[in-house]
Amino acid sequence: MEKILMHMCCAPCSCYPTEKLRAEGFEPVGYFFNPNIHPHQEWRRRLTTAREFAEKVGIKIFVHNHYGLRQYLQKVSSLVDDSDTIQYPDGFHKRCAVCYAWRLNEAAQFAAENNFKIFTSTLFYSRHQNHELMKKIAEQAAKNFGVEFFYEDFRIGWQRGIDISLELELYRQNYCGCIFSEEERFSNDLRKARKKFFTQSKQDAVVTAD
Repeated sequence: MEKILMHMCCAPCSCYPTEKLRAEGFEPVGYFFNPNIHPHQEWRRRLTTAREFAEKVGIKIFVHNHYGLRQYLQKVSSLVDDSDTIQYPDGFHKRCAVCYAWRLNEAAQFAAENNFKIFTSTLFYSRHQNHELMKKIAEQAAKNFGVEFFYEDFRIGWQRGIDISLELELYRQNYCGCIFSEEERFSNDLRKARKKFFTQSKQDAVVTAD
């Protein structure tokens, strides 16, 4: 089997891609680099679960064992303001592009420096990410570091991935990872503000149409 470096955003998202890549003749090797995940206890739990998953399914894993709170905030601080909590184009925040680029470029660089000819990411399993943008970023990262990016829309295995994660008794998180997505998931005030904003936007659109 040809080895492929598989950037792992988390263990549950790695379940179906690992199975699919093996079925296609690859031997995935995990690479955990996710400095976007916060707070520290959440990052540590996802890292521990990634290692647990790797052991259970028998894949090798490399880990970037550094909590990147300060670096992450430095990268996205200029893109986060009051409007970021409510309105963003196509359902995705500008900060997400920074996060994608950081992780996918690190994966491509790690692949190049460790004799992997090809890499991919379990980000492409998620239904909650901007696939076209991630694909464009990953392809450019591959060119920059002289490796190949393997794209597959792993979303088709969404339920299969959930089933595997439950069978393996893996910790399943309930928000994307960054402190902003955590707020979006649990803040009642934010949900009310967004609902009010989108309701007003629809009303304005009707008035304009008339």
